[in-house]
Amino acid sequence: MGAEDGIPSGGRTAGPRQLYDARVNGTAQGEVMREEMLIVEDLLLTLMDDTSGAIAGEGTLYYTLGGAVLAELALRGHVTAAEGDTGLTGLKVHAVSGRSIEDPLLRDAYRKTAERTRGVQTLLVEIGAELRGTVLDRLVDRGVVSRERKRRLGLFHTTSLSVADTRHKAEVAREVRATLVNGRTPGERTAVLIGLLSASGSLPGLHPAIPWSGKVYERAKEYEKGTWGADAVSAAVTRTVVAVTVGSAVAVTGAAD
Repeated sequence: MGAEDGIPSGGRTAGPRQLYDARVNGTAQGEVMREEMLIVEDLLLTLMDDTSGAIAGEGTLYYTLGGAVLAELALRGHVTAAEGDTGLTGLKVHAVSGRSIEDPLLRDAYRKTAERTRGVQTLLVEIGAELRGTVLDRLVDRGVVSRERKRRLGLFHTTSLSVADTRHKAEVAREVRATLVNGRTPGERTAVLIGLLSASGSLPGLHPAIPWSGKVYERAKEYEKGTWGADAVSAAVTRTVVAVTVGSAVAVTGAAD
């Protein structure tokens, strides 16, 4: 196999950093990197402030991140759902057997789904509960995010985050902006990302990277509703995931008030 398979000519498997550098340089390995970067990674990176490392929507982040993973499983054909097949915890999500999952994060989420058929609300909590740290670790390993540990006053240890390499984040923002500002038709991954960003209530705070306006709001809402031409299964899961994210955000905000 050659570089087009994600393996350098020397025969060693390309690591995350190698693949990232290859992608931004436009080589064949970059296409491999595009497949390896999950929607949930793009989502967390987009929500992160470049300098302070603060993450928008922290209060309901586990729902939003869990939604990104569940939606990706649906897009890849690993889970299925049918609108109308609901229980006390919402739309029932069924695991689809017979297809291997190489990515460990997706594989772990799939196992939770495959244990037994459950409603999407339950799955979002179970899948999303530990995702923040896991996804941050992946971004740090890729060299996209920097994590620095410091000691204050010689006693207290603190950890600071920042975006170490803004190239990938800028590319994601360009794709979102082209859809919401310029009206370009996005791919499924970008459509899901926009729906989740809209549901999280964080889109206005991403200005000026993604300029905010009434037109942007209206277009984002359409993706939030899942009306973007996805196949029936993907659309059903995504609409429900986004709806639950919105409802959860409202509930948490109301409780805080």
